[in-house]
Amino acid sequence: MSSSSPQQRRGNTRQRIQDVALELFAEQGYEKTSLREIAERLDVTKAALYYHFKTKEDIIISVFDDLTRPIDDLIGWAEEQPRTLETKREVLRRYSEAMASGVSLYRFMQENQATVRELSIGETMKKRLFALVELLRSADAPLADQVRCISALFTLHAGMMFLQHVEGDPEETRKAALEVATDLIVQAHHRQP
Repeated sequence: MSSSSPQQRRGNTRQRIQDVALELFAEQGYEKTSLREIAERLDVTKAALYYHFKTKEDIIISVFDDLTRPIDDLIGWAEEQPRTLETKREVLRRYSEAMASGVSLYRFMQENQATVRELSIGETMKKRLFALVELLRSADAPLADQVRCISALFTLHAGMMFLQHVEGDPEETRKAALEVATDLIVQAHHRQP
């Protein structure tokens, strides 16, 4: 899973467009942001922007594809592993890190849920979540333990979306959410027959 450093991202025009577009979407909303404004913020012509992306939808879908690729890699990896507690812990750890590296995207998704649904990004995200749930739970586990497995993933989401507004370091918040999510998985795993 290769993640580009901020330095690499700055030098890459396509990624600079993605980053600036996300900034503007966050500042003034997706609907209210035009391609012209994105070009102005980047100090490039609209034609230069158009060379990389024809529409705002193209930009956000490309951001989504780039920043969520590590989650697809994680699901692919986990499907090849034995369903041990160690594997489940590693799934949570990698998922937490993948979300942290795409924090601006997840904020966008949280704040623009109608747009996300229209662009089919929401459907893709839902499929990934269900795949992750399947990797964490055992079908024959008691219902309460299945709920624990699902809750572990939503704990990571809560850490990303809602707890960022809590005072303190976002990285500490992420680690705390990961700790609680891991506790839920350990509890569910130990109770399985």
